[in-house]
Amino acid sequence: MELCDLAPAYVRAIAPYPPGKPIGELAREMGLNPAEIVKLASNENPLGPSPLALEAVQRCLPELARYPDGAGFELKTALAAHHGVTVNQIVLGNGSNDVLEFAARAFLGPGTSAVFSQHAFAVYPLAAQAVGARAIEVPARDFGNDPVALLEAIEDDTRVVFLANPNNPTGTLLAPQALLHFIEQVPREVLVVLDEAYYEYLPAEVAPPSTTWLARFPNLMLTRTFSKAYGLAGLRVGYALCHPDVADMLNRVRQPFNVSTVAQAAAQAALGDSEHLTRSITINRVGMAQITTGLTRLGLAWIPSYGNFLSFCIGNATAMYQRLLRRGVIVRPIANYGLPEYLRVSIGLERENERFLTALASALEEQRKETA
Repeated sequence: MELCDLAPAYVRAIAPYPPGKPIGELAREMGLNPAEIVKLASNENPLGPSPLALEAVQRCLPELARYPDGAGFELKTALAAHHGVTVNQIVLGNGSNDVLEFAARAFLGPGTSAVFSQHAFAVYPLAAQAVGARAIEVPARDFGNDPVALLEAIEDDTRVVFLANPNNPTGTLLAPQALLHFIEQVPREVLVVLDEAYYEYLPAEVAPPSTTWLARFPNLMLTRTFSKAYGLAGLRVGYALCHPDVADMLNRVRQPFNVSTVAQAAAQAALGDSEHLTRSITINRVGMAQITTGLTRLGLAWIPSYGNFLSFCIGNATAMYQRLLRRGVIVRPIANYGLPEYLRVSIGLERENERFLTALASALEEQRKETA
């Protein structure tokens, strides 16, 4: 018997998470100029980081020989003031993926189950499977979360329900009242992990006041990230907001220096740059209109999205993905999310969106000629 055969069966069965194709990899594969490639695959902020965040990074560089503040005191203090919570309700992560895995490691294990929706973020089943828990996938409704079906799927051994709002990769949203009604009905021994990675993009009229619900629901955990609207995906910093007792459990499985000095400094500065955040949200809103108008003009159907991305139906998505790659445009196939006929495109700058639409029109014309 080989060493790896002795690893738990549930670990050996994991299919690793497929990240978006890097620009450098496509350039090498296709012989393309990296400067001419447009990447719209990973829901990144096309505006980049806040200038204040970049300045904060520069200031902390001389201290890189020192370990980070394992408690993240300054960043957590800023987050507590921003959200109106206490410092002991905050857990920092190496991206919000990190805190999602904390929830799985702290509350799941063999003999337990986690519930989540079809077309939900791929990390939910991976996190559950990695600790030997059973994953219960609930059929989606209109490409999004069905709160009634999620409640019905909760079993005696269920310890965590994962729910992304807005959902990735479909961009769907549960209205605040429907979401609150759902949380009210979840048993108190089940942790509700409300993944709000794209929360900052929500218009005020549909954004749930989820942080105000924390005092009412000790089994509620919110996850947020600096990777999307704040433009710090390369630094990997996210966080959870939850009851202090839940935070204590998460911290027991958290690595002591999981968020770097640079990431903490940049995140704190980005949090204070409301002007940059507003610009990022505006660019996303305008770009969303540009892409939806273009897709409609091309006769393609798309799923209305509240994130910084859009999933659209293209038929043979694998072939179209390759056609776009050859044109130097990277989008995201989402067959692994149960949507084999769809591609997901991130919202970019105006010129990037136009490049995508031009490449897509050319690829569709090429496809039409080949099948004529």
